[in-house]
Amino acid sequence: MSKTDLRPALSRMLPYTPGEQPPPGKFIKLNTNESPYPPPQEVIRAIQDAATGPLNRYPDPTARSFRNEASRVLGLPSPDWILAGNGSDEILTILVRGFVGEGQKLRLPYPSYILYRTLADIQGARWEQTPFLDGWHLPTMFGQGDADLRLVLLPNPNSPSGTIVPKDEIAKLAESLPCPLVVDEAYADFAGDNCLDLVRSHDNILVTRTLSKSYALAGIRFGFLVGSPAILGKLGNIKDSYNCDYLATVAATAAIGAQDWLRETVETMNQTRARMETRLAELGFNVTPSKANFVWCTHPSGEHEAMHQFLKKNQVLVRYMNFPDWGDGLRISVGTDQQVDACLMLLERYLS
Repeated sequence: MSKTDLRPALSRMLPYTPGEQPPPGKFIKLNTNESPYPPPQEVIRAIQDAATGPLNRYPDPTARSFRNEASRVLGLPSPDWILAGNGSDEILTILVRGFVGEGQKLRLPYPSYILYRTLADIQGARWEQTPFLDGWHLPTMFGQGDADLRLVLLPNPNSPSGTIVPKDEIAKLAESLPCPLVVDEAYADFAGDNCLDLVRSHDNILVTRTLSKSYALAGIRFGFLVGSPAILGKLGNIKDSYNCDYLATVAATAAIGAQDWLRETVETMNQTRARMETRLAELGFNVTPSKANFVWCTHPSGEHEAMHQFLKKNQVLVRYMNFPDWGDGLRISVGTDQQVDACLMLLERYLS
């Protein structure tokens, strides 16, 4: 054994692979579910003002300004119901570190966000995948578990499908599980419903959110967790000391207050999504109705990887995804109408 060997569990793990990020301007990016629109002007002004502020000082370690504003906007009892993080990925890391010990187990649906498995591997924990049933329904066994099951992660809406598990079903899941149920709501603003009210009625439900998607702040890296203050107080003890930087906190605080901008932007993107789903179906794709800012589709030809490469050759990036024992397909983010039209025209050219 070398003096510089990492832990054995890390040498066996498969790292999470993010979507391709080329230099700005070269490609139409419909591969990483970013917003195609700039953030609200309130955010730009807030960042510009903050840039002349105390950058030589450490930031507020609890992001109080954001938590105060977010608790008001979301109708939570107090800021203590919110834990801020460096993107929802850090929030997920804190949750796995906090609840799942080495050799213990977490559960996730399949296919879903692959990062969940990576976080379990880093922790030396075990992960258990429960395949979705036809129609993207959860099997009964997803709500069952023994003492080894320490955490259940449920993206809602799910990626890559864009489908949702109804809120009443999530409440029943939480009541039957022997552990916390984390509802990962990265795309909830596009769905028209969410599980925030379940947090107050179910102690073991926690909800994660990000400002990367609907608030157009993927470059800022800011997310948060909503849960009981008793749980969040303990989870806060294991986060990095200053996990949210000053500029990110300022931007997030301005963004969460821009609710009129959010409603208008989400409505625009949902209209584009509906038009994209219709056109993809006309081109012969099997389209899963989406409640997120992307669409999952497959084609009877099975030439998904070739389509992905053809689009990339023509400066349009989409996400080709292949799930062992499940299948492959294309996940296409909702862009502007012009960006989506460019992608659809290229797919039509390929198929013709």
